[in-house]
Amino acid sequence: MKPIHILLLIAAYFGVLILISYFTGKNSSNDTFFKANRQSPWYIVAFGMIGASLSGVTFISVPGWVEESQFSYMQVVMGYVLGYLVIGTVLLPLYYRLNLTSIYTYLEDRFGNYAYKTGASFFLLSRTVGASFRLFLVANVLQTILFNELGVPFWVTVIITILLIWLYTFKSGIKTIVWTDTLQTLFMLIAVGVAIYYVSDDLGIQEIGIFNYIMDSELSKVFFFEDIKSGEYFWKQFISGAFIAIVMTGLDQDMMQKNLTCRSLKDAQKNMFWFTIVLTIVNFIFLGLGLLLTQYASLNGIDAHKDQLFPIIAITGELGIGIAIFFILGLIAAAYSSADSALTSLTTSFSIDILDIEKKYEENDQVKIRKRIHILFSVLLILVIITFKYIIKDESVIAKLFVFAGYTYGPLLGLYAFGLFTKLKIKDKLSPVVAIAAPILSYVISVNSLAWFGFEFGFFILILNGFLTFLGLILIHRK
Repeated sequence: MKPIHILLLIAAYFGVLILISYFTGKNSSNDTFFKANRQSPWYIVAFGMIGASLSGVTFISVPGWVEESQFSYMQVVMGYVLGYLVIGTVLLPLYYRLNLTSIYTYLEDRFGNYAYKTGASFFLLSRTVGASFRLFLVANVLQTILFNELGVPFWVTVIITILLIWLYTFKSGIKTIVWTDTLQTLFMLIAVGVAIYYVSDDLGIQEIGIFNYIMDSELSKVFFFEDIKSGEYFWKQFISGAFIAIVMTGLDQDMMQKNLTCRSLKDAQKNMFWFTIVLTIVNFIFLGLGLLLTQYASLNGIDAHKDQLFPIIAITGELGIGIAIFFILGLIAAAYSSADSALTSLTTSFSIDILDIEKKYEENDQVKIRKRIHILFSVLLILVIITFKYIIKDESVIAKLFVFAGYTYGPLLGLYAFGLFTKLKIKDKLSPVVAIAAPILSYVISVNSLAWFGFEFGFFILILNGFLTFLGLILIHRK
């Protein structure tokens, strides 16, 4: 594809998003921005959440995992099912009963102001780093396939990227995102479907069928019970998957903000139920695509592995322009469906949790402050992404920053578990100390676990982190 064609494709794509923003932005208020006036159809929320869950990192990375770890990721996905069950039956009823805008308000009611601000701050840190990392990866791809040839520097690419997100979210926030995420999920799934069609056609597997071809391959092994010390051991990944779902969906303002736009608790629970089913199927399809891409690369002598597998095969042009077009659309859709909701949730959490705008300001002032915060976080994302590119530079270091940001969900897990399953009060002023100490201690244990215990934590580190937070809260409880 020529750069001008890619540019026109991107322009048309964002034109549609801005058009959606125009229609959803009429008569908007802070209640519209934060909760979509609680009028979102549950089925639209459920479908749109698929795109938000499968970010640009997932779109590129999951197919690339198959070569090394086969279908072991499905063990984590099975754990997600259990985690989403907990969200639907425990957390959603709690959030609706308390009529929350920010889910971290629960921590203030249960423990006090310090725990509340701590929980919100950990979310803000994690989501800022995580969203920046995801956008950084996608901006790099766009820079390589488009903007370098046009002579546009990376920092301009980043500014344009964030500006476009701000443009279609600044007025109605989550109300717009509920609908744009639906469109972006559709584009992403079409991209995967088109890629599977082209690759399977080239492999000539129509007679035996794609599903049979995948199931007959050695790369499609799902269950790993052999080595309990391995990071791919079934129970380790299954239990980790359950906790990842609970924390990174149920305790994440970004994901829960969409659920809280549903008309009622019953609708939100239906949304979670169908979202779980569809997400499980979609993850299997991504892994199936990864297997086909791996086989295609092997048969055609293409030296592409992990995160490079899907992009290189899609944009080299050997499979035709169709797969290239839909890969670019799918990549952009996956990246922006995650980034736009991240920007909105960061604005929501900072406005409600840190500045207490609903308690301290009149309605007109609340809107003005919210708009300023929205701009502030847009600028912050630009600065962090540019820092990744020009100051840190080493992508392995940036990846470690992203992984460490995941550690910040552990304290949230510990705080909520302690609040829900005990009746103990804590010395609230000491909660930040516990929340900071737990991920640091978890990191130290994780990097030395193989040498100390002959055990690799893998995804299990989240549970350790949450457990250490829970233990720390017991130590600071009030009699």
